[in-house]
Amino acid sequence: MLDVHKAFGNKEILKGFSLTVEDGETLSVIGYSGSGKSVMLKHIIGLMQSDRGSVHVDGKDVAALNRSGLTELRRNVGYVFQFAALFDSMTIGENVAMGLRRIPDMDEEEIEARVRECLSLVDLHDVHERYPSEMSGGMVKRAGLARAIATGPKYLLYDEPTTGLDPVTVKVIDRLNIRMKEELGVTGIVITHDMDSAYRISDRIAMLYEGKMRAVGTVEEIRNSEDPLVRAFIEGRPELMEGMS
Repeated sequence: MLDVHKAFGNKEILKGFSLTVEDGETLSVIGYSGSGKSVMLKHIIGLMQSDRGSVHVDGKDVAALNRSGLTELRRNVGYVFQFAALFDSMTIGENVAMGLRRIPDMDEEEIEARVRECLSLVDLHDVHERYPSEMSGGMVKRAGLARAIATGPKYLLYDEPTTGLDPVTVKVIDRLNIRMKEELGVTGIVITHDMDSAYRISDRIAMLYEGKMRAVGTVEEIRNSEDPLVRAFIEGRPELMEGMS
C-alpha cells in the first residue's frame, strides 16, 4: 500500500497510509479504535477502493482488477473475521466448504476431505455436523480459521482474532496462527489490540495512528520504542499522549 487516502464524506480515515508486507511474514497492525485498521484490510481484497494512492498484491494493482481478477485475488486471500462470521443456519462442515464449492471441478468427495483436513489443522475433530450455536466461542473462532484456509490461500487477514476470548483460548488461537505460517507458509496480516498476542505471533508490528503509519519494526523495536504515542498504546498509559500529536 502506498500513500493510500480514504474518506467517508467529510471524515478522512486513511491519510497517506503506506505499508509493505514481506512474503512469509506475520505482521500485526495495532492502533486505537477507529484509526482505520479494518478499512486498510478491506482495501487489500478490493472491498474498498482508495480515493488516492495504490494497493498492490502480487504486483497487481487491486483497483484496476476486473471482476474475474478480483475473484482470483480473493481465492488467494483468507479472511478471518472478528467474530468468525459463520452462518448459524449451516453446519460447521457447510460453513468451511463455502469457498470450496466455488472452485470448478471440485467434487463432493474432494470437498468433504478438504473440510475435514482443515478442521483437523485447527484441532477441531468430529464437529462436522454441529452448528455454531453448539460450540464455544473459541471453537467457533477456530472454525472460522478453518474456513479461511480451506481454499489454500497465500495470504491470511485476521481482524482481531482474539477479541472476546479468555487468556487460555487466546494462546490457543495464537499457536494456530503460528502454525498457519510454519506449516502452510502463509503471509499474515493481523489487526489486534492485544499486545501480548502481537508479541507472540509477529515478525513485525506496525502502528496506525490518525490515518498514517506511526511506527513499524520488529517486536523488540516496538517493545522498546521511545515514541510516546507508541508507548502509550502498548503500555496502556494515556498520560504519555498529553501534548503529543
